[in-house]
Amino acid sequence: MRYLYTLAAYLLAPIFCVVLWFRNPGYRKNFAQRFGKGDPTPAPSIWVHAVSAGEVQAAAVLVRTLYDRYPGVPLVVTTLTPAGDERARTLLGDRANIRYMPLDLPGSVKRFFDLVKPRIAVIFETELWPNLYHECGRRRIPLVLASARLSPRAMDRYNRFIGLFRQVLANRIVIAAQGESDAERFRSLGADPGQTHVTGNIKFDFAVPADITTKGDALRAHYAADRLVWVAGSTHEGEEAQILEAHREVRKAHSGALLVMAPRRPQRFAEVGAWLEKQNVRFIRRSQPSARTPDLEMVLVDTLGELLDFYAMGDVAFVGGTLVNDVGGHNLLEPAALGRPVLAGPNNVNAADVAKILVDRGAVQIVTDAKDLAAHVSALLANPAERMRIGAIGRECVEDNRGALDKLLRLIHPLMEQ
Repeated sequence: MRYLYTLAAYLLAPIFCVVLWFRNPGYRKNFAQRFGKGDPTPAPSIWVHAVSAGEVQAAAVLVRTLYDRYPGVPLVVTTLTPAGDERARTLLGDRANIRYMPLDLPGSVKRFFDLVKPRIAVIFETELWPNLYHECGRRRIPLVLASARLSPRAMDRYNRFIGLFRQVLANRIVIAAQGESDAERFRSLGADPGQTHVTGNIKFDFAVPADITTKGDALRAHYAADRLVWVAGSTHEGEEAQILEAHREVRKAHSGALLVMAPRRPQRFAEVGAWLEKQNVRFIRRSQPSARTPDLEMVLVDTLGELLDFYAMGDVAFVGGTLVNDVGGHNLLEPAALGRPVLAGPNNVNAADVAKILVDRGAVQIVTDAKDLAAHVSALLANPAERMRIGAIGRECVEDNRGALDKLLRLIHPLMEQ
């Protein structure tokens, strides 16, 4: 089965490379790393993989801890996207060698392993790469899936190739699952029950930057002094129109309200900006120095790595990827940890356990459409005491669910000692 997968991978690789090359100029940087090339590490390393910016944010707390716990052992952090690469460099500085993950081709994977010489591999969330996992098994490199999750939708996809993924998971991979439902799905795919553990979601363990309040206050002073602000983060196509419709309703109740919108994917920044111009929205782009004006309706965040700062700026947060059916939601924990009341659509399958915890505790409210979103935002903007009450619940909820990092480290340490 892996032979057929590899054949298909070789056939599709040229198309994939062309798409990457023209998708965004950022993908062209260090392109040779996609084929396992680059500078070698000076000694056997600890390798951590996080696919994009959100996973890098979650992985950062582990990388910092490993850096302190295993001094002198090189750390390699890989990602797939330019956004992930930039976020890793911002968060981890000189603690790790930041590079791109190789394509899942046997030659690329072998070259990568020869260069970085992993003592252990830690891969975040749901990244199942048959050739890479096979090479880990062949070289007897311990492999840990950290904060691992499998949504029902992903499970349906993997079940179509059940033979391949049973083979992938047969190398005694250690799975640190976010929740019991995730662990059970991994077991049904063929994971060793004795090596499958429930450790929780490491995203609960992320540290709020010490200067986040200062950054939020500075943004507010620049864009929205003495105004109410709500932030729509990680939005997708199909959501921006609903958010704009909701904002127009919000401004009927709060005429000075400002919307901050941050599209999820950098390649959509220009597209969303052009669409807003056609909608005759009075907005400014974060990337362009602009003077604040009294009639400003919206700020378009077309930069990377600043969403957390804008959440800190706002009074209310809406988390995107949740009002459309084909995404599954994004990180609800960041605005909750900042003490902001959080709104989200009903589609949160990417982190269903986290969403359930936050919703059940009252830290997150679910909205169904533009009208519902407008009503919730308007009500929260009108009630500072309610915003503070819900925000406090969010902070408590994050604190109460910390601990996944310690459980994960207890799995990693024996593997490092072997």
